[in-house]
Amino acid sequence: MRDADIVVGVDGASSGVAALRWAVRQARLTGARLHAVTAWEIPAFYGWAPTFPYDDEMAATAGKLLAAAVRDALGDEPTEIDLVETAVPGHPAQVLIDASAHAALLAVGSRGHGGFTGALLGSVSQQCVHHARCPVVVIRGRR
Repeated sequence: MRDADIVVGVDGASSGVAALRWAVRQARLTGARLHAVTAWEIPAFYGWAPTFPYDDEMAATAGKLLAAAVRDALGDEPTEIDLVETAVPGHPAQVLIDASAHAALLAVGSRGHGGFTGALLGSVSQQCVHHARCPVVVIRGRR
């Protein structure tokens, strides 16, 4: 990753697709490389927990969801930008915060989930705003 790159968090929700569309426009304007990033986690189990040999399947599913979101955001138009799609294991906020260390800008969507303190921002976007190592743009999805 280059220091002039833009990172955008994509989760398949309408706000994530809106953030991706915004980031594509920004990358076109600035000539930056765009990293579309999605995160996946193995579900937490309490009590007796089965072994979970499905890392490859979960990564593949996350990659397919990311590719679908990119298609949804871009449609059939040529991107005219350097776009890198990456599915990373881990908590979404931590994955994006880590990616922000080598980015010029982080774009995230917000659904507004997160309780009273998350009334305006979702919990992932809120964590990114507070802990990212670069400027953060929060894009609200349509209601």
